[in-house]
Amino acid sequence: IECQGEVFHRESGEIMEQAAQRSLHMEIEHFAAPKTFILISTVMSWAKSNPPDPVNSFTEDDYRRRKPHPNFMDHINAEKLVLKLGKNVSFSTYVVASGIQYGAGEGVLHYFFKIGWLSETNAIPVFGNGNNYIPTIHVHDLAGVLQNIADHRPRFHYILAVDESLHTFQELVKCISKNVGPGKIEKIPQENAFLSKELTQTHVDMLLVNLRMEAMFLKETFNIKWVAQTGLVENIEQIVEEYKQSRGLLPLKIYIHGPPGVGKSTIAEEICKHYKLHHIKIKDVISESIAKLEKIVAPKEVDSDSVRQEGEDDDDEEEGENVEEAHELLAGIKESMEQNAGRLDDQYVIKLFKDKLKSMPCRNQGYVLDGFPKTYDQARDLFNYRCERGKVKDNVFFFTEFVISLTASDEFLKNRIINLPESVVAGTHYTQDRFLQSLNNFREINAEDETVLNYFDELEIHPQFIDVAKYEDPENRFIVKEIIKEIGEPRNYGLTDEEKESLERKAAEECLAREAKEEAERKRREAEERAERIANWEEWNKHLEEVKKQEQELLEARSIPLRNYLMRHVMPTLMQGLNECCKIRPDDPVDFLAEYLFKNNPDVK
Repeated sequence: IECQGEVFHRESGEIMEQAAQRSLHMEIEHFAAPKTFILISTVMSWAKSNPPDPVNSFTEDDYRRRKPHPNFMDHINAEKLVLKLGKNVSFSTYVVASGIQYGAGEGVLHYFFKIGWLSETNAIPVFGNGNNYIPTIHVHDLAGVLQNIADHRPRFHYILAVDESLHTFQELVKCISKNVGPGKIEKIPQENAFLSKELTQTHVDMLLVNLRMEAMFLKETFNIKWVAQTGLVENIEQIVEEYKQSRGLLPLKIYIHGPPGVGKSTIAEEICKHYKLHHIKIKDVISESIAKLEKIVAPKEVDSDSVRQEGEDDDDEEEGENVEEAHELLAGIKESMEQNAGRLDDQYVIKLFKDKLKSMPCRNQGYVLDGFPKTYDQARDLFNYRCERGKVKDNVFFFTEFVISLTASDEFLKNRIINLPESVVAGTHYTQDRFLQSLNNFREINAEDETVLNYFDELEIHPQFIDVAKYEDPENRFIVKEIIKEIGEPRNYGLTDEEKESLERKAAEECLAREAKEEAERKRREAEERAERIANWEEWNKHLEEVKKQEQELLEARSIPLRNYLMRHVMPTLMQGLNECCKIRPDDPVDFLAEYLFKNNPDVK
């Protein structure tokens, strides 16, 4: 029976207890061999217990005096039931009160790991004052406790499973923030925790628990091969690595190379959108770094009435220690730019790029380097691979793993720039003189024996070459698809619920609009066809009537001469012959009539 992380309604808890009790009582009598039953419960069944004294911690000896959190009454009832059933000789039962679990996904603490990893806020929230102690245990260590119980069947049946740490809520979140997120925390009211859709009532209850606990029985009896005996804070690097591996959160590090005007920035932006990476351009890196340095060296306003919140002192001290260094770096940057007509020496550019790539967002999600480094020496200095070979390198987490080289002929690039609107070209390096100069510089740099692509090639990071002129695609869609095909699936969190809902809603709206448009088009075509059929039918009928009329008139016109001829030459003699035939009534009237017409033909004399 697994109770950890579940909250049963009272009715369902009672049903579970009654069903378990009936089932186990019926089965115990038929056990052929002794059996062991282990219930994994939670320290939340201790949440409202009165501590023995302000200094000492709870131990297993205090379990009879434990008082549960109101939302975990079913857990303590399950604990009591399991211990009661274990009094049978052939059936041993154990209750393991587990600390708040972390590791291999981070459990309740996943909320803070995810916020930090996504780098969407300047500080990770701490609900309340954060001074409450949270007992914790790594899931692998909890598994070790269960294995020891199954192997040794100890005499003590209620066991605390917590590590040796005594960390407060604030200390845990601050450690996560420094190693995964922005490095800062922000205390907010406890009730704000319920504003997050990712935190349930159970999560909030566990995060706000205040228990100092010590697992004496584990220390004295069990032989556990601990993964994180001293807790999350002391083992944070290992925990972060487990977290990323278990959730497939691996950074993507891409370098895009190519001549000016080939579309590096546009393609880099699309790649960043698809993979949720950080677009790194030399101009942005320099301006952002200068702004950050100026903020550090700016005089701080001191408010004597304000009171610092706990947890902010360390951040301020660390920032204060860097003020002198920031002053020196800022002065060097400004001097270099003044002496070089606004350009910055490579040593400073390399320094600023390293700091950017070492930042937590780039370490977490990854980046797309847009056109820098440009030369072999810049690449070597930025990544420091050669001079640190064989040593522990601090740059291993930001070393580029994919190199995309966009190629195009000078003629193609010139035509592309010529066809750009004037509004786009104005104020950029795409003006005719500057563009041609930049293009010539690029060709010269990449015609040498040691180029930036050679640097990556030597390290077995072979560039993927894409001929931009091959694709008649001004929007670079096909090129982006080729790059995505080479790189593979994203290594990021999937879409959020809001993003999924938005995409599903958009897809449904598009589907409905498409169906409505198709239905309207079908009805329009049917109406046109129906109108056309009616028009054709009316036209056919009209034409038929006209034909009949013309035939009748033709027949009448043709019959007039014939009728006149008959009335003049045939009908008089014929009428006389018929009258005579009627009078005489010969045996063969036809022969009589023929004979009569022959004898009395006026044309025969």
